[in-house]
Amino acid sequence: MLILGIESSCDETAAAVVKDGREVLSNVINTQIALHKKFGGVVPEVASRRHIETIDAVIDEALEEANVTFDDIDAIAVTYGPGLVGALLVGVSTAKALAFALNKPLVPVHHIKGHIMANFVAHKDLEPPFVCLVASGGHSHIVSVEDYTYLEIMGRTRDDAAGEAFDKIARVLGLGYPGGPLIDKLAKEGNPKAVDFPRVRMDKNSLDFSFSGVKTAVINYLHKLEQNGEEYNKADIAASFQDAVTDVLCEHTIEAAEQKNSKIIALAGGVASNSALREKMTKLAGEKDIKVVYPEPILCTDNAVMIACAGYYGYLEKNFADMTLNAIPSLSL
Repeated sequence: MLILGIESSCDETAAAVVKDGREVLSNVINTQIALHKKFGGVVPEVASRRHIETIDAVIDEALEEANVTFDDIDAIAVTYGPGLVGALLVGVSTAKALAFALNKPLVPVHHIKGHIMANFVAHKDLEPPFVCLVASGGHSHIVSVEDYTYLEIMGRTRDDAAGEAFDKIARVLGLGYPGGPLIDKLAKEGNPKAVDFPRVRMDKNSLDFSFSGVKTAVINYLHKLEQNGEEYNKADIAASFQDAVTDVLCEHTIEAAEQKNSKIIALAGGVASNSALREKMTKLAGEKDIKVVYPEPILCTDNAVMIACAGYYGYLEKNFADMTLNAIPSLSL
C-alpha cells in the first residue's frame, strides 16, 4: 500500500511516499530556515505564503523520486494539527483537493503522533508498547504508545516546550536561529557543571515539564553579569543550560518507562536530534536495562515520511476524513 504524506504545520513544506508504513520511497522537504533566520524565528504569515508557493512542486518531486504516479497512490495523509493555522491550511487544502479529484481516501494525522511514528520507519522491528519522549519547538510530551493508534499522555509541558527554550536561550546568547543545533554544537566546548541552573519538578507524582523557569534563570544570570560588567563563557552557559534541560527530560521519561514496565524508550521530535540528550538517555536508561531508540536526524525534524507512516495505520483503522476536514492549530493529543 502506498501512502502520500503531506506536512506543512510550521516552516517545512514536505511530501513523501511510504510503502506499507515502513518503507520510504521518497522524502522531500523544502525548509524555510534561511527565510526566517533574519527574523530570529518563524513568522507565521511568511511561512504560509512560502508553503503556497512550493507545495505543488514538493509533491511532484516526491512522486518523481518514488517513481510513481497519482494513480499508484492508495491514500492521502495530511497533518491537520497542531501547528500554525495558516501553514496547516495549505497542506489540508491541498490534500483535500487531491483526495477529491483522485477519489482517494483522506487520512487526517495528528502532528505529534506523526513524530512518534518516525521511529517505526527508522526501526523496522519496533512494535508497541513502548514509552516515547516527543520534544520539539512546540511540544514536550511523554507518551505511552499502547498500539499503533492508541496513545496515553503521561506528561507534558505546562509552559515552554524544550525546543522553544533552546531557541530563546540561543537568541539571548547571540547564536542565531534555529537555536537547538547551535547550542548543541557550542555546548561541546563548555563545562556542563559550570552553572547550576534549576531542574524543575512540578510535584513528586507528576511527570509534567516546566522549562520557563530554567529559561528565565539563564536570562537573569546573564543580565546580572552584564550589568556588573563581568565576562562569561558562552560555551559554559550553553552546556549548563543543556545539561539542566536534558536532566529533566531523561529523569521524567525513564520514570514513565518504569511505571509502564517498558523496556523501550523512543525519542521523537527536533530535540531528539540533540547529541547530549541521546547520549544521556541511552546511558541512564541502559543502567536500568531499558533500550533507547531514535530516528535519524532527517526524520526528527518535521517531515512527511512520519505523516505517511501514521496515515498507513490510520488507513488500516479506516480513520478517514471527508471534505469538511479543517486545520486545528491547538489540536489536543
